[in-house]
Amino acid sequence: MQQTRRRPTLLAAAGALLLAGAAAGVATATEPCGDFGECKALIEINATDGDVGFHFLMDGDDLLSARIDDPIGAKVFEDKAKGPLAEQKLTETFAESAEPLCWADPEADPDEEIVTLEEFLDRWTAGTYLFTGRSEDGEMSEGETELTYELPAAPADVDFDGSVISWAAGDDLGNCASFVELADLVAAGTLPTHPADVPVDAWEIVMEPDVEDGDPVGSLVFSIRVPGDVSPKEVTVPADYLASLPDDTPVKVEVGAIGGEDNATFTEEDGFCVNEDEGCED
Repeated sequence: MQQTRRRPTLLAAAGALLLAGAAAGVATATEPCGDFGECKALIEINATDGDVGFHFLMDGDDLLSARIDDPIGAKVFEDKAKGPLAEQKLTETFAESAEPLCWADPEADPDEEIVTLEEFLDRWTAGTYLFTGRSEDGEMSEGETELTYELPAAPADVDFDGSVISWAAGDDLGNCASFVELADLVAAGTLPTHPADVPVDAWEIVMEPDVEDGDPVGSLVFSIRVPGDVSPKEVTVPADYLASLPDDTPVKVEVGAIGGEDNATFTEEDGFCVNEDEGCED
C-alpha cells in the first residue's frame, strides 16, 4: 500500500488551511512518558489492503542511544547514533514495522508473507513497553507506555461527493478479520473487546491525489482529525484545496478510526475525480 499518511499534509483546522510538514497518522502520544517528552506504542491496520503493523514513537533530549523492551523484557528495538549523528544527538524517533498481509490476497505475490491478526497479536505482547535512552554523559532516561489490543473497527461506507467526505462506523477489520472471526477471537480470550465495541476517540480523514510516484501533484494532501462523536460523520473538503488540484485529478480517500490508546484502523476508497473536465483516466 502507498502510505498516504507519511507525506507532507495540507491540514484544515478551525476553518483555516495550514501547510504543514508533519505527517498525519504518525503515532502521537498525549502526555509525558517518564523522562521522555513522549512515548507511544500502537497497532495500525489497513482494513482495505489487509495489512497490520507495529508503530512507536519516543521523544527525548540529546540521546546517543535508545531502546525498547516488551512486557516480558525482550529487546524489540535499539538505535545508536554514530559519527556526525553522535555529535548532533537523537531526539524524536518514530518507526513502524513492515506491514505484512493478514489475509490471502489473491492478487498478491504468492510468496508474500502472511501474518494473520491472531499471529500478529501473539508476536506483539500487550502490556507495558519500557523505553530507555542514554545521553552523552551517561544519564539514563526511562518511560513506559501501554500497548493494548483495543482495536477500533474499520470505517465503513467511505464516500466523496465532490465536496464532502462521508463515512460510517464499521463493525469489523475489513480484509484482516470479519465480524465473526473477531467474535471468535473475543470468545477465545485473544481480544479483550470486539472492535465494533471499541470507542473511537477521533477520525482521521485524508484525501490524496492518486498519481504516479514523482508527480509533484502527489504532495498536495488534505488531512484532518475530527472528534470521535462528530455527527454527521462527514467533512467538507476546503474549496481552496480542491482548486489547488489540476483538472481531472484522480484522488483517493482514507478514513481512520483512532482508539483511546492510539491504535488505528484505516479504510481506503479510490476512483474519485476532482475538477472533472474531460474525465479522469481509469
